[in-house]
Amino acid sequence: MSDDFDAREFQSQLRRLDDLLRDVDQFTDPAAQAHMRAIARAILELHGAGLGRILDHITEDAAGARVLEECVRDDVVGGLLLLHGLHPLGLEERVLQALERVRPRLRSHGGDVELVGVDVDAGAVQLRLVGNCHGCPSSAATMKLTIEEAIIAAAPDATVIDVLGVADSPQVTPDGRPLVVLTVT
Repeated sequence: MSDDFDAREFQSQLRRLDDLLRDVDQFTDPAAQAHMRAIARAILELHGAGLGRILDHITEDAAGARVLEECVRDDVVGGLLLLHGLHPLGLEERVLQALERVRPRLRSHGGDVELVGVDVDAGAVQLRLVGNCHGCPSSAATMKLTIEEAIIAAAPDATVIDVLGVADSPQVTPDGRPLVVLTVT
């Protein structure tokens, strides 16, 4: 696959694979269903074991650790690591990284976002929109879509993204950066 295979294409292929696996339920022969599921499990286990060994090898030194950092930043490779339970970063950390990536765009329109909380077990992310886009009536919708796309690319295991709304003014750090609010649920 080439560099033009992006996070959206990766997610599309995962949905296609999921649909194909659900189609197995339509088979009338229970033995055929079991056989197809066994094939899918074997392929995933084989690839997961191989990827796990690759990660073990590359993290043996600092240069390998840098390679892993680059792999984690790649939405497709990161998604593959997630699929196999090998991603080194947790859901909250990946969501925070996604928010940092979209902040310049949001700020250019007079907006920002605060992370209110993450429920790892439920895959739920709760956010609060802050600011505005200089009076643009669709600013909240635009901000929400931008944020959701970034989170889905970085954390496809976030199954619920709950946006609380637009807050009047963000809490800020002493140097003027919006404060990310974390709460434990």
